[in-house]
Amino acid sequence: MSDIKIRAKMSGDETTVKCLMSHPMETGLRKDSKTGELVPAHFIQEVVCRTKDQVVMNASWSGGVSKNPYLSFKFKGGAIGDPIEITWKDNQGETQSATATIK
Repeated sequence: MSDIKIRAKMSGDETTVKCLMSHPMETGLRKDSKTGELVPAHFIQEVVCRTKDQVVMNASWSGGVSKNPYLSFKFKGGAIGDPIEITWKDNQGETQSATATIK
């Protein structure tokens, strides 16, 4: 069901991280067109990015984020070849992680 694609690139002393996360991101307010029932809430609540066991980005989300969210951010202190790990946890207790290398 879920997948995370990550790209991390150095430019000067800054690392730019771009990631695409596959997730339904249901708010709990949308009705199913066939049944008329509300589709249960199912959304990412927390996204964490680590490099070398150090947290470089932490985000708290709610149901207001679109399906298959795209995230981009920059940080200082990375180096070419360092690992980048993105982990998310959703409101139903599911988690997903992926790693990439800074280029």
